[in-house]
Amino acid sequence: MTTSPTPAEPIQRTPTAAVTHPLLTMRWEALTYLHWDLDPADVAAQLPSGLEPDVHDGRAWVGLIPFRMAGIGLGPGGAAVRRALPRGLPLPQGTFPETNVRTYVVGPDGGRGVYFDSLDITRLAPTAVARLGYRLPYCWSSMRIGERGEHLAYRSVRRWPAPAGATSHAIVEVGAPVPDDRRTALDDFLSARWSLYVATPRGHVLRALVDHGPWPLRAATVRHLDDALVAAAGYDVGGRPPVHVRYGGDVEVAVGPPRRVG
Repeated sequence: MTTSPTPAEPIQRTPTAAVTHPLLTMRWEALTYLHWDLDPADVAAQLPSGLEPDVHDGRAWVGLIPFRMAGIGLGPGGAAVRRALPRGLPLPQGTFPETNVRTYVVGPDGGRGVYFDSLDITRLAPTAVARLGYRLPYCWSSMRIGERGEHLAYRSVRRWPAPAGATSHAIVEVGAPVPDDRRTALDDFLSARWSLYVATPRGHVLRALVDHGPWPLRAATVRHLDDALVAAAGYDVGGRPPVHVRYGGDVEVAVGPPRRVG
């Protein structure tokens, strides 16, 4: 495995830069973090050229992140995506579930960010926008989120692409807020991520900045988990339960346009 470039950015709870001309705006709601630690070499094998695993305590991390997307729409910087959409394809709108599998990377510019292995959603229009604007690996799935008191249930069955029928079912009990002075270094490493990286078919690395308020983290406990999406993304967690679980809550989000960094 090659050596990661020294990150130019610290891990911090506020965005590294404001997104003043967003390509997309949205709200992330009822978000839960489920994370496993892995050998960095296993994660590096899944990454495109130009990206290296970001590590904490010598380990790389893969996350299963179920949540609800609300109010998604094109921002002031979305004109290029609007022009690229096929005639008659509706713009993304409404509220719908999403579940993504992601890991944490250092880019060729020394920045820290998220790399998505898969993003399962129920809508075709946002899938088209994300693939055109960001080259993100969105998947079409049947999904729902149930809430009863402090319990949240997330269900997903993938329709397309392969492996069709891959499922994820998680039940999480949400606990007390995590005070700022009780947040751990791992809490911040996993949740304080202010950009996403993608690779183009020609091998270029693009980075998009993400801007939102600090996550209102709460404790959370997994009451049930039966997931095939992490394995479908290429990560073998060996049937282990997640070693880090947090409830993230709700935030308003602005995502900037992707820029080539490598």
